[in-house]
Order: sequence, then C-alpha cells, then structure tokens
Amino acid sequence: MIEKLYQLKKTQIDRKLMEKGQLLGQINAIETELAVTQAKINTTGVQPYGAISDFTILQIHKNTMKLHMSKLNAKKRNLEKKHEVVVNELVELQKESEQYNYILQEEKKEKMKALLAAEEEAASEYMQSKYIRG
Repeated sequence: MIEKLYQLKKTQIDRKLMEKGQLLGQINAIETELAVTQAKINTTGVQPYGAISDFTILQIHKNTMKLHMSKLNAKKRNLEKKHEVVVNELVELQKESEQYNYILQEEKKEKMKALLAAEEEAASEYMQSKYIRG
C-alpha cells in the first residue's frame, strides 16, 4: 500500500514539474514579447516635417502598444502566481514522497532483520541438531 502511495506521489511530482516547466515557458514568452513591444515603442517614429495626423496616429499606436504591454504584464503576474502555487504544491508532494520513501525503507529494514533472525534461528537449530547427533 505504501509502495502505491509512493508511486502516486512520484507521478504527481512529475506532473507538477511538467506544469511548472510550461508555466515558466509561458512567462519567458511573455517577457520576450514585452521586450519586443518595448523596442517597437522606442523605435517607432514618423518622418520629420510630417503631418499633424502622423503624430496623432503615432501616439495612438504607442498607446495601443502600452495597453498591450499592461495586459501582458497582468497575464505574467497571473502566471507567476500560478507558478508559485505549483512550486508550493511540489514542495508538499516531495515532503509526502520522502515520508513514504522513509516508511518503505524502514519496512525493508524490518523485513531484512526478520529474514536474518529466521536464518540465524535455522542455523542455530542445525548446529544444535548436529551437536545432539554427534
């Protein structure tokens, strides 16, 4: 039973690690998109001596990109919160897994002690029977 629980915890840990990796990948993708958008904001311009409407359109474009960045930052914060939750769940699963592993190791030690005691008893009986016959 403990073996099954231990294996279950290991499977859950693996799933959480995969989820953590996916979240980190999404966060990195958002950070990259934020950097690209910021570069676009910094480098977008109009020709000198252009019409006033060019500056208005440029400002609208920059405001749109800033809005996009604020949405990305909100999404990134949300993903970071999820990442933190997953990391905390991972820590708890690892603690439980270690507890089950400890119990399994203790059971193995007890079985080994019982086996050695049985072998010692069998050897002792053999020696006593040999001594009695001899």
